[in-house]
Parts: sequence; structure tokens; C-alpha cells
Amino acid sequence: MNRTIAKQIFGELVARTGSLVTVSIRGRFPGGRNVGGKYSMNDHCITMYLDEIKKQCLNIFGSLERYEEVLGIVFAHELGHSADIHLAALSDRYDMCEDELERKKIALLIEENAWHYAEEILTEADQSVLQTMIYVSLQSYREAIAQDIA
Repeated sequence: MNRTIAKQIFGELVARTGSLVTVSIRGRFPGGRNVGGKYSMNDHCITMYLDEIKKQCLNIFGSLERYEEVLGIVFAHELGHSADIHLAALSDRYDMCEDELERKKIALLIEENAWHYAEEILTEADQSVLQTMIYVSLQSYREAIAQDIA
């Protein structure tokens, strides 16, 4: 899939939400982590990493058949961060928190907030695909908390 289709998908979601966020498209996330998108509060900009989302799609669904849908889902999640009125305060709490378990809980809450927003704007999405993406995305956060509690 080319960037033109990605821009169309992103543009439709931005228009639907009325967001004023700017969008940047890249291939790979720097540093080797598999990150599909990143929201910058300072710039009010979402950067999407198309090659990383392809990897996610292949790892989770075994093919690129759902790629365009996954692309929209990941972007909606990033839009969720950009629209989160609590993000700045939660980020400050996270940065100042010295308790590791509490930091993990704040990180999970930040991600859950963004996913709730994505669910609200993706009412027409295939719910099994959306819920799978949410589950996989939050799994490591929940496991990290569970390990600290155990």
C-alpha cells in the first residue's frame, strides 16, 4: 500500500473528528522497537510508521489482508492520545512518580484512554479486529502490572 492511501485514511479520520493535529508519515520507527504511531504533545503531531504497522499486521493476523483497517485503527488510537484532555496531567504524574507499580498503572491508563477514544470513532470497524488490536496493545502493560503485584 502506498502513502496516498494512508493519507486518505488518516485524512478521513482527522476530518471526522475535527482534530487540528498534523500528521507525518515515515517507514520505520527509530530504535528498533515495533511502534506503529507516536503522538507528540509538544508539536501536536502524529507520526505514523507504515512499515511497523505492516509488521504488526503480519504478526497479529498472519497476512496483510487487514492492513488498511489496522492502519486506521492504529491512527485512531494516536488520535485518541491527541484528544485526551487528561494526557498532560497523566504524563506529568508519570514523570514525577517514583513508585514503579504506580508508573505502570499510569502508563496503562494513558493507553486505555486512547483506545476508548478509538472505539468511539471507529463504530463501523470490524469489532473482532479492533478488539484484537486493543488486546495485543495493552497486553504488555497489563502483564507488567501483574508481575509487580504477584
